[in-house]
Amino acid sequence: MARTAEVVRNTKETQISVSVDLDGSSVSDVQTGIGFFDHMLDSFARHGGIDLTVRTEGDLHIDFHHTVEDTGIVIGQAINKALDGFKGVRRFGHAYIPMDETLTRCAIDLSNRPYLIWNVAFKTPKIGEFDTELFKEFHHAFAMNLGACVHLETLYGDNSHHIAESGFKALARALRTAVELDPKTHGHAPSTKGVL
Repeated sequence: MARTAEVVRNTKETQISVSVDLDGSSVSDVQTGIGFFDHMLDSFARHGGIDLTVRTEGDLHIDFHHTVEDTGIVIGQAINKALDGFKGVRRFGHAYIPMDETLTRCAIDLSNRPYLIWNVAFKTPKIGEFDTELFKEFHHAFAMNLGACVHLETLYGDNSHHIAESGFKALARALRTAVELDPKTHGHAPSTKGVL
């Protein structure tokens, strides 16, 4: 059974379409109008082992906030839809990602009880034109709409680019493990409740 989904979300601030294939070949086709954000999402797809197509048109004449947050919403919704109730997956995943002087850790639980712990501090307010505070907005929107408990922490690091990129890669690698099909679940949700 294909674990794919497409979600479209249109508001007065953003028009977004996202498609995902959880068992794809790490192929990404991302266009948000924000170069650095596109780079992060390409990295997320590559290291997450998923196919990801994103088309976002946002109110960039105001700022990047709505575009980044709303894209996180729709990607989270699309992955949630593709997971179909989290049946048959490993559920938990974690990763440590070093990037030069930076080390970032992510742990994820596909619990349907969304939460974000964010222990990430940037050394600069911007990376190019991108406000570093928007990374938290993306990860929060993603976790809430995926239905995932996400703990993301930069253990140490100085370069803001490295801190941001290691965070996306850590999230991707943790998610990659969590969404893997586990034959020991026999197609059921991995919970004593029977559902997630």
